[in-house]
Amino acid sequence: MAVPHEMRLIENRQRVVRVRLRSLGEFLEKVEEEIGLGSECVAVRLIGDGEMARLNQTYRKKKGPTDVLSFPAAANSRKPGTLKQQVRKARGEFLGDIAISPLVARRNAKALRRGLPEELKVLILHGVLHLLGYDHETDRGEMERIEMRLRRKLGIV
Repeated sequence: MAVPHEMRLIENRQRVVRVRLRSLGEFLEKVEEEIGLGSECVAVRLIGDGEMARLNQTYRKKKGPTDVLSFPAAANSRKPGTLKQQVRKARGEFLGDIAISPLVARRNAKALRRGLPEELKVLILHGVLHLLGYDHETDRGEMERIEMRLRRKLGIV
């Protein structure tokens, strides 16, 4: 039996939170199209809080689970340029992996008064921008401006 295209983009490795993989896969394709990336340039894995906490401790030296982590395929030590420049550099290449904890996402969605599907879409977009080299902790709001503009274009708040 063939695996639907959308199912190959997003792998669900947790069983605590029900997630609609097809709609998330379609959203990821929309992000890739809107930004101008090639298809299947990103892999997303939905994981449990235990695995997320281990990754967060290992790679960020922070305790506990977080909502999203990005793992670029190539080290990008240069400051990112415009979104178009970043996409041009990355075109056709595999950018990397995004890990998302649906349990943390569900808690955040509730606190932010939005639905889980919308929150997962926000995290996918956020992760893709990190894979393109953006870092909201050091860029004086550049990533946030790009993310908000893309959220509006993609129909997420």
